[in-house]
Formats: sequence, structure tokens, C-alpha cells
Amino acid sequence: MRAFFAAHIVRDADTASSFLAEEAVIVDQDETFRGREETCAFLRDAGSEFAYTTEQIGAHRVDDTHWVVTVRLEGTFPGGVAELDYRFALRDDLIAELVIADHPA
Repeated sequence: MRAFFAAHIVRDADTASSFLAEEAVIVDQDETFRGREETCAFLRDAGSEFAYTTEQIGAHRVDDTHWVVTVRLEGTFPGGVAELDYRFALRDDLIAELVIADHPA
């Protein structure tokens, strides 16, 4: 998961995608991407119209297969600042599901 996130932060979609299970699901702000082709396209294209920085500000293990990583984005997108939770579900050391949602205030 750390290697996925490191690749994702620097927008290396090919490397980030290599940590996803074949049938992975990514949910971002109520939009769902399923399978290798859709999830890879999401990782490549998400936020590409904006300039922004990403800083990890927290992480915690929920249980053996679930983690939550909190990030702070600052950039040219509407609002300029956002805190998001990346909720990971792992299976066989790969990311089976990733839900990206606003961090609770």
C-alpha cells in the first residue's frame, strides 16, 4: 500500500496500477471504476486538469485487511484545499477496493 501511494502521489499511474488486484474497484466521490482498464484509466486521468500537491497527514489500520490514509490536497481545483480519506481493502497483498471520500471535519 505504501508503494502504491508513493506512485500515486507522483502520478505514476503504471506503477500505482501494478498494486491493484485484477478485479479491483475504485470509488471516487460516488463514481465507480471496475476492473483493470477502468481503474488504470482513473489513476492516469484523475485530477489531471489541475495542478496540486498531495501530503499524507494520517494513516491507520482498521483491521488485517483495511487501512485508511488521509491526505491534504492543495491546488488549482475549486476550493483550493481538500482533505480526503483513501480507504483501502486488501486481498492477497493487492488493493481489491479503494474508496476515496471527503475526510470528516
